[in-house]
Amino acid sequence: MPLVRIDLMKGKDDSYRATIGEVGYDAMRATLDVPENDRFQIIAERGATDFIVDRTYLGINRTDDCIVIQVTLNEGRDVVKKRAFYKAVADGRHERFKLRREDVFISLVEVKKENWSFGNGEAQYAPS
Repeated sequence: MPLVRIDLMKGKDDSYRATIGEVGYDAMRATLDVPENDRFQIIAERGATDFIVDRTYLGINRTDDCIVIQVTLNEGRDVVKKRAFYKAVADGRHERFKLRREDVFISLVEVKKENWSFGNGEAQYAPS
């Protein structure tokens, strides 16, 4: 169960935000073996004083269109899958919006399966 948080600068319409989420979900399904309907996303717009992204860190030039994506997911995927995911997200956003690949910042946070509760106060994936 990935939990995806997407932050972006204020000013995008509902359709843009919805499609940003779709591209990420499609990329997870294609590259990270995420099951169908396993979609939990929080998309938030931030004002300029609350959305601070270095414009040139690591020699990558970023603009106000930069989006920050944090994905919390079960541990265990290899680097090959992670790289494929990063590329699929950047390419998908570029294809759908002409968003610069340089403006896609992604962070993966891996956790053990027992760190999730899908509801009912239970740890559905925790070992018995």
